[in-house]
Amino acid sequence: MPKAESLPNITADDVAAQAGVSRWTVNRAFKKDASISPKTREKVMTAAQSLGYVPDLSAAALASTRSNLVALLIDDFANPHKLVMLEKLTRALRSRGWDTLLVNTLDSDDAAPALLNASQRRVDATILIGIQFDDEVLNAAHDARRFKKLIIFARTSENPNTISIAVDDEAATREIAQYVIRKGYQRPLYMAGPRTVSAHLLRKETFAREWKDRFDREPECIAADRYDPDLAASIAHDALKDRTAAELPDIIVCENDALALGVIDTIRHRLGLRVPQDIAVLGFDDVPQAAGHNYRLTTYRQPLTEMSNYLVDVLESQDDTVHDRKFLGRLVPRDSA
Repeated sequence: MPKAESLPNITADDVAAQAGVSRWTVNRAFKKDASISPKTREKVMTAAQSLGYVPDLSAAALASTRSNLVALLIDDFANPHKLVMLEKLTRALRSRGWDTLLVNTLDSDDAAPALLNASQRRVDATILIGIQFDDEVLNAAHDARRFKKLIIFARTSENPNTISIAVDDEAATREIAQYVIRKGYQRPLYMAGPRTVSAHLLRKETFAREWKDRFDREPECIAADRYDPDLAASIAHDALKDRTAAELPDIIVCENDALALGVIDTIRHRLGLRVPQDIAVLGFDDVPQAAGHNYRLTTYRQPLTEMSNYLVDVLESQDDTVHDRKFLGRLVPRDSA
């Protein structure tokens, strides 16, 4: 039986010969910011396409000080906002020539090994989107000294060895608290999410402070250890099932939309009550489900596109200034509160 013929190994020299340019012009044509005329670039790309030429990105990376590859560590996929963040962030990265190594950190015990594994790759930065990266994990990553940049996205970190890009939780929650007060609610219950040591949110603390400053009393608070709608539904049911109508909160303010969606399901389907007539609900993030007919959730929208574009700016920055930044979003009133 005759051997199948192998495909020819097309090189930059072959493309150069067909396009009538030098090999170095071919290399420049495939570099995002290289100095080359549009006409010449088009000529090279046409020749490359006709020959089936694809540049060896790994070889190009080895010849450069930058790989244009980032490791993206993410957890908590029960939270629908993680998928929204992932879409916005990878879109911004790809539009500016950055590729992504995606790592799903399965649980808290997996966070440190996943971070160590990412540090062994040739990446320009590691981006953390999750709740499992506490001070111990972050300090161990820094001590390994294998990360050029360690970025916490969509959470505030007090760790000095990280770059934090997040919404301004305090400003956002002050706006939420003022909305609740302005609408005349008197008995709020705040549902918080997991508490972490370093990469954390400041929403529960800020709401409690604003309420106490206005009414001289602390609002009631409950918490879930995961941003999971089913878990939130169960916790809310346990907290409310034995109360009289007068003992029920008139609004439940949730640390994020994943919790709020579960709370709405419990109010309607397990307690047999109405939203917002019996209990109003307010969330944070504005996930796609929030605008749907089943929820019509009043929530706070994070400016994820702006935050993602800034993150790429940080990746491409060569200076040593502090890149931490907080962003302002906006409250989106709907039917639930």
